[in-house]
Amino acid sequence: MKKILFLLMGVSLFLGCAKQELTDTLIVAHKGEMESMDPVYSYDGVTQGMLINIYDTLLKFKGSSLTELEPSLSTQVPSKENGLISADGRTYTFPIRKGVKFHDGTELTPEDVRYSLLRFLLSDVSGGPSSLLLEPILGVSSTRNDKGEIVVSFKDAADAVRVEGDNIVITLKRPFAPFLYILARWGYVVKKDFAVQKGAWDGTEATWKKFNNFAKGDSPLFQATNGTGPFKLARWDIAAKRLTLVAHEDYFAGAPKLKTILMMTVDEPSTVRLMLESGDADVAEISPKFTAQLKDNSQVTLYDNLPRLRTDPVIFFTLNINMQANPDVGSGKLDGQGIPADFFTDKDLRKGFEYAFDYEAFLKESMDGRAEMAIGPAPKGLVKQDDSFKRYHFDLAKAEEHFKKAWGGQVWEKGFKFTITYNTSGEMRQIASEILKRNVEKINPKFQIDLRGVTWPSFLEKTTHRQMPMWARGWVADYADAHNFYFPFLHSQGRYAISQGYKNPAVDKLIEQAVTETNQAKRNALYKQVHNLMHDDAMQIYTVHPTGLWAMRSNVKGFVDNPVYMGIYFYPMYKE
Repeated sequence: MKKILFLLMGVSLFLGCAKQELTDTLIVAHKGEMESMDPVYSYDGVTQGMLINIYDTLLKFKGSSLTELEPSLSTQVPSKENGLISADGRTYTFPIRKGVKFHDGTELTPEDVRYSLLRFLLSDVSGGPSSLLLEPILGVSSTRNDKGEIVVSFKDAADAVRVEGDNIVITLKRPFAPFLYILARWGYVVKKDFAVQKGAWDGTEATWKKFNNFAKGDSPLFQATNGTGPFKLARWDIAAKRLTLVAHEDYFAGAPKLKTILMMTVDEPSTVRLMLESGDADVAEISPKFTAQLKDNSQVTLYDNLPRLRTDPVIFFTLNINMQANPDVGSGKLDGQGIPADFFTDKDLRKGFEYAFDYEAFLKESMDGRAEMAIGPAPKGLVKQDDSFKRYHFDLAKAEEHFKKAWGGQVWEKGFKFTITYNTSGEMRQIASEILKRNVEKINPKFQIDLRGVTWPSFLEKTTHRQMPMWARGWVADYADAHNFYFPFLHSQGRYAISQGYKNPAVDKLIEQAVTETNQAKRNALYKQVHNLMHDDAMQIYTVHPTGLWAMRSNVKGFVDNPVYMGIYFYPMYKE
């Protein structure tokens, strides 16, 4: 309670005890921490949900639509009908808007756009978002091979992204149906001269490799921003977990009504609720368990069961655990007091865990029904699922059967001890981990599982280095297409498959075939084959596809939810 009171006192001091006068200031309490202000580095939902307010893209989504686009820095949405997409579906032309100003007052040029897109492609930091544009533009998911050697050429990238007069022209390696949706969400534009002066890549072939796969702390744009978006960064206090945005008064679409936005990380769910009720927060990412207490509060508006393109939590197995100074593996041996590095390479062991999770109880009790049951990576709206899609269900007898087979019977005889990790702000991930722990430990008293919550930056670091034997995380879609789920989860070059060390050549081939297929029925058939191969491999425990929930003070208006944004686009919002 003292901690809660201290936080609330701090917020009141920030507000200057004059809430009634702050009609142009928005206070946002959210989960999770910002990762980096560099748009080519960050790939977490919290940061990306904020960066959409600082950086513009060539196109943007219209309102809450997942597929309808409208012009932004480009004056037109390319199509074959208007001649801005070539007949073969590979070349896209974007006329660049004139008179757009960056936050430092300088004007946007086509070269700024080209530089930003090339930097996004060629930086390719480990765990970053570059694969989203690398795949359609260069036909690869990484600039490096398995040995870390660079395998793409600067010439190919430079030829693919060109300035022609006042236009940006992009030529894809192959037709890629969701390309415009990816570009609308991820093609952030930064001022080239600003970035270079700060010490970022200078845009030349001679130096680009030096800036490939840089460390987070090495980015000169870690805390420095210069976009054309409706808000600009005023301050990021990393230690206090607070970030302040101020209005970009020269925004090309008109100055925003809100002049200041304070975003703060608040990990304790009850603290968030108290802040919302007291007016110390205008917008809050609240826990679903508080909706019953807030629904009759006339000062609060609940935006509940919002549609989401999300699979969360998912529990992952690491096939080759990094054992160096690792406290999560116990003794490091299969002796009942730990696990070896290759512990989860046994398929029966993984299936034992799959059957030990109580899927329905988690959905109905922990999620209060605010979700759909997940049987695979993609929500039903993106893949038409039927009974031929195999699924796991809660069955302790089957779990025991597989555990007894694991490691030739040694797992059952000796037992094990290891840690499941989740991020500290991931309440549902923690609960899912607790359910799995409880059920597994029921099966055999020699089975021991510890749980550990770590901060988001630490969680990302541990994932990248494969330090977590088992871990709970989720996925929010980068764009509304099944490929954006099956690729990161299951393709050997996908984000989570890499983190797990998972590779199935048959799965890779089917996913690559599906993304180029334009017939939806044929695509669905391909994804069903992927799904059933994935089910047999038992590499991930899928739980639910949750809906979204935001709570706001009733005087906050203009909120428009779009699942692709991962956060809130503040530009249309205002306070009465």
